[in-house]
Amino acid sequence: MTDDRARRGRYALRMRTRPVPWERQPPTWREARPGIVADALKRAQARPGGNWYVLAAGRDIRPGRPFGRTVAGVEVVAWRGADGRLRTGPGACPHLGAPLKDSPVRRGTLICRWHGLALDGTAFAGWEPFPAYDDGVLAWVRLDRAGGGTPLERPVVPARPHPAGAVDAVYTGVGRCEPQDVVANRLDPWHGAWLHPYSFVDLTVVDTPAGDGDGDGFTVEVSFKVAGRATVPVRAVFTAPGPRTVVMRIVEGEGQGSVVETHATPLGPDAAGRPRTAVIEAVVAASDRPGFAVARAAAPVLRPLIRAAAGRLWRDDLAYAERRWALRSTGAFPG
Repeated sequence: MTDDRARRGRYALRMRTRPVPWERQPPTWREARPGIVADALKRAQARPGGNWYVLAAGRDIRPGRPFGRTVAGVEVVAWRGADGRLRTGPGACPHLGAPLKDSPVRRGTLICRWHGLALDGTAFAGWEPFPAYDDGVLAWVRLDRAGGGTPLERPVVPARPHPAGAVDAVYTGVGRCEPQDVVANRLDPWHGAWLHPYSFVDLTVVDTPAGDGDGDGFTVEVSFKVAGRATVPVRAVFTAPGPRTVVMRIVEGEGQGSVVETHATPLGPDAAGRPRTAVIEAVVAASDRPGFAVARAAAPVLRPLIRAAAGRLWRDDLAYAERRWALRSTGAFPG
């Protein structure tokens, strides 16, 4: 039996014979030392982001329709050109400030509905495009003035399963916090089985980061709940390749190679002046089991279910991030 098959057999669907009640599971607060999370967050924030921000799921920017979002306080409009390529730029018309997100797209050209100024994605009449990148799952925009760092030609996109053998779905949620609060949440794997008992059980953090390099990640053994007592145990590693990104990669078990990318995109303050951050999370799932071909064929049906599962988790995780920001903003955060 090959190593891959041995691991797959080891981590196949299991039935928990003696489920542990939520309140009797081993506490993790001693292991979840604030300094470990703070150091990992600090290293993540020091990594180059190249001024790139995840704007949306690539599927959200459809041919013939504009897409608008404020990113880091900058109004951005995005659309598809006649060639299908992503175009991005300032969301206000340079003529009299009309919202370009409300303007129609005709044959790949964005036409302002106030006075007909037409934009094909190149500089025109005082309108200057932003660099854009479509990685096949997510759409990115580069905002050099907002980012303030050294620009990179392309964003740092984590390695993913090959698209032909994967199913991807993207969830988007918004919280009253800053990107660092979202990243800190993801760099605290110890909370998984406590805050999300409906999804995770038997969680153990088996390795924590010691610094930069290939070993700068949190290694976790955890079981995903399927139904009743049925679970799927896996080993996963959490890393932060950039200042606003955390990646969970399954390294052993069912779905080996699958990734969950969490991107935290700052938006702008709400009416009360509180910061707002979009969580844009891409799930890219793969499996070498023959039956996974059926899942790929059913991807349009599966995507809403994957987004719903992510939304349930982020209902709690955004509350975590918002609470963290609220304490930080008053100087009461214990970490």
